[in-house]
Amino acid sequence: MSQKIAIVGGGYVGAELAKSLDDTVEVTLIEPRSHFVHAPAMIRAVVDPSLLDRALIPYDRLLTNGRVIASKAKAIDAKGVTLEDGTRVEADQIVVATGSGNAVPFKPQGSDIADLKADNQRIHQQLKAAQSIGIVGAGAVGTELAGEIAHAMPDKQVTLISSDDSLFPTMPSKLGRSLAAKLRKAGVTLILGQMAENLKSLTKPYTGPLQLADGSQHDFDLIFPVIGSRANSELLEALAGVEKSTANRIKVDPWMRPSALPNVFAAGDVVDAGDAMTIVAISRQLPWLKATLTGVVEGKTVEDMKPYKPWGSKALILVPLGPKQGNSFLGFFTAGDFLTSKMKGADLFLQKYAKLLNQSES
Repeated sequence: MSQKIAIVGGGYVGAELAKSLDDTVEVTLIEPRSHFVHAPAMIRAVVDPSLLDRALIPYDRLLTNGRVIASKAKAIDAKGVTLEDGTRVEADQIVVATGSGNAVPFKPQGSDIADLKADNQRIHQQLKAAQSIGIVGAGAVGTELAGEIAHAMPDKQVTLISSDDSLFPTMPSKLGRSLAAKLRKAGVTLILGQMAENLKSLTKPYTGPLQLADGSQHDFDLIFPVIGSRANSELLEALAGVEKSTANRIKVDPWMRPSALPNVFAAGDVVDAGDAMTIVAISRQLPWLKATLTGVVEGKTVEDMKPYKPWGSKALILVPLGPKQGNSFLGFFTAGDFLTSKMKGADLFLQKYAKLLNQSES
């Protein structure tokens, strides 16, 4: 009898893992949204809404043999997943890959894609009308957003604010220095080493004054709060013995299991397995997950297989500043405009994910 694997969450890990197992096991992907939300393109879609339809990719062709259930998981146990309406999805192995949340319009607050499209249009109009823009948070999303606005709307006064003293302080210093120099050359003001003290919203852009830790006050026509992703870990928190780490992430054992249940795995942004919350970083988990689950299906014991080994300090990161500029850390060196544009900036992986979900890419 074929093994049944339930995957909760159709993000970067969940969708690709489901497809990779589709020919060998009985796969069920549980995902409340009708469309895959491609996060890097959602950043550029703020300045160019014409990208939105390409950034939102339907799940309907993802699996050939398995099934995608458009529902939210309510609970998990050793025998399967309970959906919101009480329906049971029985499974021999369960992978929870519920991802992380960020402010609108970069990630949706709910499951309704129509609401996300409306948010994108509303915020794009706010951006067009604004002259001064404050971006609070200089991680990948905030830095890329500053670069996208500076490229597409060079008349805007953009200020990027971070509590860190440099951009990407955990990466080799050349990456942060190079990105900062390019942003400044594009007219972006950088305020580093200052924490915002009176953010009115953490979930959506707004208009208003912003006070920093040094007491200075700044008035912006539009403020984007982008202070980091937080894991969607509620489903796992209900399991006995689960422990949380930073940013709501869940701790796991060496085989990426968050609890005493030996057949429940967790992956992607939701887990603290030593990988950063970036697409490139968590993609390292995919071949390990496929190999481990395949081994279990073949009758092997999880503990007899190799434990997961994260990127650690060698994690790759690609940070485009619009379609033509940016910098990337590629493990052993920091790349500049040409490679960053070719690898990510020009296309934002749109063709890759359209192909993954078996959709045509225009």
